[in-house]
Amino acid sequence: MSRKYHIYGIGNALVDFEIETTPDELAELGVEKGVMTLIEEERQQELSRAFHGKHHSRACGGSAANTIIGAQTLGSQCFYSCKVANDETGNFYRDDLIQHGVHSNLSTESLAEGKTGKCLVMITADADRTMNTFLGITGDIGFEQINEDALVNSDYLYVEGYLASSPVAVDAVLKAKSLAKANQVKVAFSLSDPNMVKFCREGLEKMIGEGVDILFCNYDEATQYSGTESLEEAVKVLSLLAKTVVITLGPDGAMIVDGESHIKVEGNPVEAIDTNGAGDLFAGSFLHAIGQRMPLESAGKLASFASSQLVTQFGPRLTDSKLAIVKAFAKELQQS
Repeated sequence: MSRKYHIYGIGNALVDFEIETTPDELAELGVEKGVMTLIEEERQQELSRAFHGKHHSRACGGSAANTIIGAQTLGSQCFYSCKVANDETGNFYRDDLIQHGVHSNLSTESLAEGKTGKCLVMITADADRTMNTFLGITGDIGFEQINEDALVNSDYLYVEGYLASSPVAVDAVLKAKSLAKANQVKVAFSLSDPNMVKFCREGLEKMIGEGVDILFCNYDEATQYSGTESLEEAVKVLSLLAKTVVITLGPDGAMIVDGESHIKVEGNPVEAIDTNGAGDLFAGSFLHAIGQRMPLESAGKLASFASSQLVTQFGPRLTDSKLAIVKAFAKELQQS
């Protein structure tokens, strides 16, 4: 059965503000490097003042949004459910989604009163990204933001682990998963960040529930969530939670485990300057490839290649020239 959308995403709506900084500056400001930390608006404003004049760019973000936009730009048809406020930042977010061709609940509903979420994405010379996030109104995303018709008319429901910090969002995900299951919509889930595993495990466990079809995570998330110290041990535990486990390994590529099959995807050597959104694009490219009926190994190769192209530039979106390179590589994979 052909469905209207390949991926239906649910996630936080955050406008990303990218900033170039140094580890010393992060330490001076009391910012934990390399992870996502939830902060209050006052703290975010304090950091913004400290970085005045250093903002690199802004883009509509949130982990799942990056995944959905990535898949859409590669040619998949996607829908995204999120929540922004009726302010300048929220209107920017909605317009950016529309510009990328993503269908969304924001296209048809009135924007709510409140403040749109923002994320300071701090990039250091080692290409590491550190995020400090004020959730704003996206912290209240609920089932009322879900478009049921679009969800049941999708191949995959994609959920970001960052929603684990909000009980309202967790409840919305559980209802969405139930609706997906009743309509043979597969579920893909991302653990998202080591700090989510560390501080919001209960929410993650509730959302994963009895299991998902595809689980995305990186090495740190995999070992932390499984309570193990090696990739091999982590795989054994996570395979009980998902039919397919995809563990990204940065420049070393990825590991895909599907039942008894263990697929090692080689990395693509590049000079990285910004890893923001790399894992998100990996998931989006992987899901897009599956939608094109590529085998898992080819899906992993495309995802790894797309991510390697992204980290050579600033920002969570492939430039037009980089996107053309990735599309050409995808075409080669399909023809091989």
